[in-house]
Amino acid sequence: MAGRTLAFVFLLFLVNPAAVAQNVRIGVLGLFHPRQITLSVAKGEAIVIHADDGEFVLEEGPRINAARIEIAGDTLLLDFGGHKVHCSEIRAAGRNGRTAEFVLAVSGRISRHYRGTLTVKAVGSEVVPIVTMDLETAVVSVVQAESATDAPLEALKAQAVVTRSYFIAGKGRHHDFDFCDLTHCQFLREPPNPESAAAIATAATRGLVILFEEKPIAAMFTRSCGGRTLTPAELGIPSNAYPYFSVLCDYCYKNPSRWTRRISEQDAERLLGKGEAGRLAVDRRLGWNAIPSNNFTARKEAGAVILKGAGQGHGVGLCQRGAKAMAEGGASFREIINHYFPNTALNSLQFSTEFSGAPR
Repeated sequence: MAGRTLAFVFLLFLVNPAAVAQNVRIGVLGLFHPRQITLSVAKGEAIVIHADDGEFVLEEGPRINAARIEIAGDTLLLDFGGHKVHCSEIRAAGRNGRTAEFVLAVSGRISRHYRGTLTVKAVGSEVVPIVTMDLETAVVSVVQAESATDAPLEALKAQAVVTRSYFIAGKGRHHDFDFCDLTHCQFLREPPNPESAAAIATAATRGLVILFEEKPIAAMFTRSCGGRTLTPAELGIPSNAYPYFSVLCDYCYKNPSRWTRRISEQDAERLLGKGEAGRLAVDRRLGWNAIPSNNFTARKEAGAVILKGAGQGHGVGLCQRGAKAMAEGGASFREIINHYFPNTALNSLQFSTEFSGAPR
């Protein structure tokens, strides 16, 4: 009885909201390696910018509603309506330091809405914007970005749980922030409307994470496993606390997404026997769909190597294609999680703040 009591007390500590960070810091727009970005206000907002000792306010209407931030040597240059300030770091938030909705743009490349607070640093020769946002805002933004448009609600709920678990347990992959907005961590776009399926799925699973041995795991997912999920050990990548297990994915096994590629013998040397690191090395050279998955066979032919494979992605964890089929067959998100993450449990991390939804 005493052992059960101690275990219960320990679990309460794990789910204590004071013990778990409610915000995540995400480095954004890194794909574009920007030397200059524009910060502007969203509708109905005011943004207070702190640049060293200076304070500037962006507002809608006749006042200044946008500011330019660029690299100037090894520092930042803030251009606020023609008033220029050199500074080591820039911070921006709503009044009284509250979260706010704002827009970041790389001229001629991309413009994206965010909700949270902003820190901008100069790292090397690049402007590095870091958005600190509520955990649930980050989760719904990833679910929207990473999921197929026709994914059933239960599959989206499973994705939300996996995404949240990764955010809780997966920090430490970057020096200046917790996560990036690329597939290196989790692909992130602006949050969707509160009425969207992704928002409904995120709200329905609020706080739920995957536990292994009573600790949250940095859960992984893949687009299509090819019939059987892989383990990190098979790919030569660390598994951290959760070892993962090879799981039969019935839908992908019966309906594999097949592909064929022809690569040089030199690229084959970079690829074969080197797991995920080899696949990424070849993809960096030839393009991100050069080797779609780690599930393939290889044979030499006329001075080249022919690869025949199935699936898309590293193949570890939740298979999104299989989860979609399970949901369409009537499986709940809990059944989907239990299938792809054996020997785990689900528990709720209770937070005091409410999911803020998308920009108003």
